[in-house]
Amino acid sequence: MTDFGIQEALLTLGLQNINEGTSTGNTNFSSGEIITSYSPVDGKIIGKVKTTTKEDYAKVMEAATEAFKTWRTKPAPLRGEIVRQFGQKLREKKEALGKLVSYEMGKSYQEGLGEVQEMIDICDFAVGLSRQLHGLTMHSERPGHRMYEQYHPLGIVGIISAFNFPVAVWAWNTALAWICGDVCVWKPSEKTPLCGVACQNIIAEVLAENNLPEGISGLINGDYKVGEFMTKDKRIPLVSATGSTRMGKIVAKEVASRLGKSLLELGGNNAIIVTPDADIKMTVIGAVFGAVGTAGQRCTSTRRLIIHESVYDIVKDAVVKAYKQLRIGNPLDENNHVGPLIDVDAVKMYENALTKVVEEGGNIVVEGKVLEGNGYESGCYVKPAIAEAKNEFKIVQHETFAPVLYLLKYSGDVTNALEMQNGVAQGLSSAIMTNNLREAEAFLSVAGSDCGIANVNIGTSGAEIGGAFGGEKETGGGRESGSDAWKVYMRRQTNTINYTTDLPLAQGIKFDF
Repeated sequence: MTDFGIQEALLTLGLQNINEGTSTGNTNFSSGEIITSYSPVDGKIIGKVKTTTKEDYAKVMEAATEAFKTWRTKPAPLRGEIVRQFGQKLREKKEALGKLVSYEMGKSYQEGLGEVQEMIDICDFAVGLSRQLHGLTMHSERPGHRMYEQYHPLGIVGIISAFNFPVAVWAWNTALAWICGDVCVWKPSEKTPLCGVACQNIIAEVLAENNLPEGISGLINGDYKVGEFMTKDKRIPLVSATGSTRMGKIVAKEVASRLGKSLLELGGNNAIIVTPDADIKMTVIGAVFGAVGTAGQRCTSTRRLIIHESVYDIVKDAVVKAYKQLRIGNPLDENNHVGPLIDVDAVKMYENALTKVVEEGGNIVVEGKVLEGNGYESGCYVKPAIAEAKNEFKIVQHETFAPVLYLLKYSGDVTNALEMQNGVAQGLSSAIMTNNLREAEAFLSVAGSDCGIANVNIGTSGAEIGGAFGGEKETGGGRESGSDAWKVYMRRQTNTINYTTDLPLAQGIKFDF
């Protein structure tokens, strides 16, 4: 393939010597077996990373524990200054990191750049937040007393991230955790390990330049067994895990067994409701990007299009026509719309979904297939597919992490569409396309969408930094990023101060000597 500046990007990110197994970043504690990172773009080896052994993990945790003692005592605005410097480094290395994300994960270069921009945005948000970690005051029932609440850092935050957003989700967590006074240990996906090392290299520069302990940011690499080091570790009060619902249930059970806290961002089975009053052009744009962006490998990807029977054929024809214009190929080529799936296992899931929807009585509208030939040597490129189906189909109830869109028909009013939308186990993102104010308000009402994200006249895919991100039901209930999501990274403390010479007891109890 044409290089598209990959080698230069690797050099910029400090990944020039990655053929024999790089360390896990600034801590240099990695000594286990080697993970080989293959690009889904062309199937070539990008580099190798050593996995973390139990002994390595102990050293990472020791460094993190010691670093927390220093970091928690720094004023929050000073911690914000470190995050600001990290954001500036990301600006300087945005193009390089965006290319690595695109090449190692397979999403389009523009999406790779967008992911790095999300990192920059959350840093900006966190910097401002570092001067706003507010508590609450309240009146005491006892004369001469003052009560208030304040927040303190938790300690070590464990982060487990997925391959589809190999850098942004880590930043969502760590930027907030850092300004809250926590230190972080991160296990990136074993499918995108080099993105993790690149990020660790960047923050390592900032920490070294400010004479701060390297244990403020730790990195461990490996499969689920390495993740279990954190989920079972009582020294980690909070584990933030992003991935499948299956994985999240395991993490939640393990962490809860030691009375730790979990922040879970799990699967989505997201729908767009299309009413008779929808703008068809806007609907097509939102549905197509939501369904094929990142090759359908976003937790917010559009899986279901719930269309009113009166406009069903119009919307169906428009979406099918749009699919004919999709260009599938190397994601670093900005002329292409759709890149590869992450690996051949993902391809098998895609093929299985298309087989099952037909077996259950569905109808393939846009045929899917695995692409072969020049430019598709990795075996990970597939054609986005569309199938007519029913909401109760088992495969429709399941989240398939691939570009498969199901068309579902509803009749009657919007309450019927909402019943279909909410009739799945997941509750992440949702949308309605309508110019009818009553339908929009019904969608957003207490009896409307049961998802953590509910949009009107935009698609399901994507989110702004300023709002809390997350979903309900089997999506896990966690919230990351904006709003008051920072509170999950801190412990709440209620304080009472007596500034008198008496000690009155609550509820008027007498206990005199």
